[in-house]
Amino acid sequence: MIVRNEAERLERCLASVAGFVDEMVLLDTGSSDATVAIAERCGAVVHRLAWPGDFAPARNAALELVRGDWVLVLDADEQLRPQARQPLRQLMAEPDLLLVNLLRFERGARQSPYSSVSRLFRRHAAIHWSGRYHAMVDDSVLALIQQEPHWRIADCPEPALVHDGYRPELLASGDKARRLRQAMERELEQRPGDPYACAKLGSLEVSEGRHERGIALLEQGLAHCAAAAAAVRYELLLHLAIARTPGEPLRAIALYRQALALPLAERISLGARLNLAGLLADLAGSCGEGNTAREQLAEAAQLAHKAAAVAPELGLAWARLAQVERRRGDLAAAIQAYQRAISLDPGQPEWHQNLGAAQLLAGDLDGARRGFREAIQLWRQQGQPAAAEDLRRRLGPLVKLDE
Repeated sequence: MIVRNEAERLERCLASVAGFVDEMVLLDTGSSDATVAIAERCGAVVHRLAWPGDFAPARNAALELVRGDWVLVLDADEQLRPQARQPLRQLMAEPDLLLVNLLRFERGARQSPYSSVSRLFRRHAAIHWSGRYHAMVDDSVLALIQQEPHWRIADCPEPALVHDGYRPELLASGDKARRLRQAMERELEQRPGDPYACAKLGSLEVSEGRHERGIALLEQGLAHCAAAAAAVRYELLLHLAIARTPGEPLRAIALYRQALALPLAERISLGARLNLAGLLADLAGSCGEGNTAREQLAEAAQLAHKAAAVAPELGLAWARLAQVERRRGDLAAAIQAYQRAISLDPGQPEWHQNLGAAQLLAGDLDGARRGFREAIQLWRQQGQPAAAEDLRRRLGPLVKLDE
């Protein structure tokens, strides 16, 4: 691990690997809080390095301190899932395996709930980190396999990591977005058209409302993206579809379908599947009752059911299924799916509100009242009193919320 001022999150991270790893090696780059004391209390060996201004040399310096046969790399805002321990042990026992790609659950992310990270690899003199903005070992691993072709790369099918770093409230509370932007701008200055940097900066521009530049960057990245780079190509297509949706929904549909045709693990492509299902359901609602609307709803339902089957642990998948089923007129299925979503992630006020609306349409006034009250409470707790008051004002008299 490379750490700096991670006292708030570090203990949880280290506790998640206790008993799984043989050593914990931390390289501190200038903490002024209790990071070092917490690390040492948890049994880690802490080394110090002045921040070199680039992640790759810092990670390579940390890698030189490791003594194990395998290296697991974590950030302080990540945890190892207990369910992944045994599958990972089995993979590391394979003598010709060089690197294991790990599925990472992006807690709170709305567009890409899962990502794949190359963070578990055999300690080998030829493996090192490269890349200023997003340091990775991938280039050195591929070069090694070209020289020694007996090595293999594998994917762990069980989600292995949980990541908190991209939760909206964490991004909003700090300067992470600003630092990410600066790093990506520098990367593009040095490597114009780099697909990975275009994907990251383009998606950031789109999310912050600068669609014109975001679209230009994403299209530039696609023009330079090799066909074999499926993961980066997927991210470019996903965010380009998001940017095109408001004004060009049919073009967005085509982009989502291109993204889903790429050879990726199904959890990785969940964002495109869920977004396309929602877009088709919305378009069907504006098309009336014709054949086009029925075809769009049928495809949306197929996509949503597939997403829930691929990631039954993901509340967002069940919420999207609920949205589609409500649009199709199946209130019982919608209610059941919203209840499943809320059981997995109870802190989403809009899901409680939508559940209440579905129950109201189904004639369940008590259920609707509970859903709306829970939504109002959550909106207030999450600092959105206007949304809470709007819901109370609109539906309070109808379902007697104040009684």
